Amino acid sequence: MSEDVRVEVGLGERAYDILIGPGLVARAGAEIGRRLPGIRAAIVTDENVAQRHLEMLKTGLDRGGIASSTIVLPAGEKTKSFAALQEVVDGVLAARLERGDAVIAFGGGVIGDLAGFAAGIVRRGMNFVQMPTSLLAQVDSSVGGKTGINSARGKNLIGVFHQPKLVLADTAVLDTLPIREFRAGYAEVAKYGLIDRPDFFAWLEANWQEVFAGGPARIEAIAQSCRAKADVVARDEFETGDRALLNLGHTFGHALEAAVAYDGARLVHGEGVAIGMALAHRFSARMNLASPDDAARVEAHLKAVGLPWRMADVPGGLPDADALLSFIAQDKKVSRGALTFILTRGIGQSFIARDVPVSEVLAFLKENHPG
Repeated sequence: MSEDVRVEVGLGERAYDILIGPGLVARAGAEIGRRLPGIRAAIVTDENVAQRHLEMLKTGLDRGGIASSTIVLPAGEKTKSFAALQEVVDGVLAARLERGDAVIAFGGGVIGDLAGFAAGIVRRGMNFVQMPTSLLAQVDSSVGGKTGINSARGKNLIGVFHQPKLVLADTAVLDTLPIREFRAGYAEVAKYGLIDRPDFFAWLEANWQEVFAGGPARIEAIAQSCRAKADVVARDEFETGDRALLNLGHTFGHALEAAVAYDGARLVHGEGVAIGMALAHRFSARMNLASPDDAARVEAHLKAVGLPWRMADVPGGLPDADALLSFIAQDKKVSRGALTFILTRGIGQSFIARDVPVSEVLAFLKENHPG
């Protein structure tokens, strides 16, 4: 009946499936009910997703015998806040859901992070199902159990690890995604190739147009990305080692997001990651770790798909290099005051670089600052 691709996240007794394919929203009740029989659920979503897809999900849950209530929030990064967290928690409690019931995150990365955090703390931990509706969430934030909200002092600084019981990645809902959001998600797809899968990056260079067009290449790209992330999560669930490699591009990217005060009109997360990955490769070349040719290849691919790849691509200007450095220093990849970056020795050869000299980072930011 289904064309789903199944990827398992291997965490022993807490292992769970990622199902990837078209039509999963309509079949959600059957898939969730098979794994969590007899539950009730709270759907957490945003206004945009609710308008397009909520009725289909509620119908699918009803068909599977799952009674549901709904919490609809504003769309955008600013929803990852204490105020929205309180609204979700209150909504779950008002629906009289018990620990054995489920919170369903139905949206992009913002909704997944927020709803997952709420599921992790309400009644000391409820069941949680991820139903990511953006490409970025399907390949990255919905997998691995990292949840959280932002602080005025930085992104994702408040949260818990709370693994879902199931991830349902309906590839058909991506057809309604604005092209800018699809591109932003694609940055995370490219990231998996740049971390340690050079053959996958080369495949993307050859096939990215088919990934954007939809069909088998899109499902393949999402499945490859989920396998890559699942492998890392199974090895290092709580980010004490290798999992930090998934932050390639994120230290620079998070600093740029903070610098524009998380204004999605100027820069969304995937765009920050795209610029961050280009900067990480350029910085690695500056440190004589990698060839400038590799940095140029990364930049060329990001540019080809329509992603920003340099700081000058952020509209509205940026604070000076010293201010950007202070955002980097606040980022959670800092340990005991030393700067930690994910750098590279070439395409698909990323590694964790600890004790990166602050002076080198500052000089690099000044060289690459558009001002």
